[in-house]
Amino acid sequence: MSGEPRMTVTTVEVLQTFVRDASSERYGLEVMALTGLPSGTVFPILARLEGLGWLESGWEDVDPAAVGRPQRRYYRLTQEGLERAEAALAKVARAREKRRSVLRPAPGSVGFS
Repeated sequence: MSGEPRMTVTTVEVLQTFVRDASSERYGLEVMALTGLPSGTVFPILARLEGLGWLESGWEDVDPAAVGRPQRRYYRLTQEGLERAEAALAKVARAREKRRSVLRPAPGSVGFS
């Protein structure tokens, strides 16, 4: 399934976390720590991005009793996800810059007489 997620501020933050080091796998609590976002925000975004084919995930192969914690579900960008995330983030950056230029007059363009 392909498509594009709504590019909210929080979706952008989660995507940036993956794009910064596109070859790394990250688990949900790690994404929460890196973005400062709560689980109720991060996990729905991860599920949405996985549903769109931008991320893929899998459970780590460990014995929870041996490591003293539950298994982690690791997420990583797919190749298509990386390409689409980079394009979407660039589009967001251009839109932000355009809004800034509209809101902020060019130096010397506004003066008092």
